[in-house]
Amino acid sequence: MTTLRTAHTGDLTRHDLLDARRLLDAAFDDFSDQSWEHGLGGMHALVRDDAGELVAQGAVVQRRILHNGRSLRVGYVEAVAVRPDRQRQGFGGQVMTALERIIDRAYDLGALSASDEGQRLYIAHGWQEWKGGVGTLSPEGMRLLPDEDPPMLWGAHLDPTYDLLIDWRDGDVY
Repeated sequence: MTTLRTAHTGDLTRHDLLDARRLLDAAFDDFSDQSWEHGLGGMHALVRDDAGELVAQGAVVQRRILHNGRSLRVGYVEAVAVRPDRQRQGFGGQVMTALERIIDRAYDLGALSASDEGQRLYIAHGWQEWKGGVGTLSPEGMRLLPDEDPPMLWGAHLDPTYDLLIDWRDGDVY
């Protein structure tokens, strides 16, 4: 038996945040402080088992993408992880279903940068790889990122002949 809870970062307890960071450190070899920061300030989905242990978590934070002359409010999925000994048991799917519900109700579309391991989960949920160019609005102005892996999108009906220009942030832009 598991419980799924969604909550804003501001409503999480210190214990919730410590558990989430420990889970992310266990799931990823190179989870940085900057990556942790990217997953804060939005809505979280937390799955705990019947013993109260955190087995999966993810977050969706607001970002902006410029596309074809429009500024779109994007629910950007960050920090999705399942405890290594509990993977392939449906917990990642529970997290994604909760985050997709939030995106559907609060944003124009969803976006994420998929790890090789996570891509199968996202495709199974209907996320699609962006086929157009990507870039960012950096402090120096617009910068195309031709070597950047394309993001995956949810609920997007965008023309790939126009680039996606995402807002700037320190660390990984996508």
